[in-house]
Amino acid sequence: MKALTRPGKSDLAALPAPDGEWTAEDYLRLSGRTNRLVEFTCGCIEVLPMPTDQHQAMVETLFLLLRAYAARTRGKARFAPLRLRIGPARYREPDILFLRSAQDPRRQDRFWTGADLVVEVVSPDDPERDRTAKRAEYAAAGIPEYWIVDPLAASITVLRLEDNVIKDNVYVEDGRFRRGQTARSALLAGFCADVSDILDAE
Repeated sequence: MKALTRPGKSDLAALPAPDGEWTAEDYLRLSGRTNRLVEFTCGCIEVLPMPTDQHQAMVETLFLLLRAYAARTRGKARFAPLRLRIGPARYREPDILFLRSAQDPRRQDRFWTGADLVVEVVSPDDPERDRTAKRAEYAAAGIPEYWIVDPLAASITVLRLEDNVIKDNVYVEDGRFRRGQTARSALLAGFCADVSDILDAE
């Protein structure tokens, strides 16, 4: 039993496998036994920082909007922690997940196997994780829309999969919205959010 080797990433002791040698089942067992947000990428475990009050306020405000939208459209909205499998050796825990149909077979109990929209609030410990790494991963997984709520840049970026891409899924920026503007979904007809309300949520 070895502890996670990356310094500063975890305070969990006695993890069952050295970094780089985890299996998906190892990850599922660990993440089912901790109250921390834990993600899994190609044999490596990443323990995310505890959310701040500001982070949770932004997630809560946007989630409640999505939940109200889901109630009208028979969709389903969930918030972290909930595992999302985005590949055979890759799991993430987005801040918010949304499916257009509550009956979608990708909505499973142990983890979801897909989503129509995911939201991440950028964390100051590693902003590029949400801005760059997850952007590439969610696009590769075929998730049609990704919202990046970025308090550091004071913006909400709405990304959608590029049309007519045959080989690789790639996000294009549908809009970058700032305070005083309204962020609008490219996928969900009629869904929008006041950027100031989200960024200044209490």
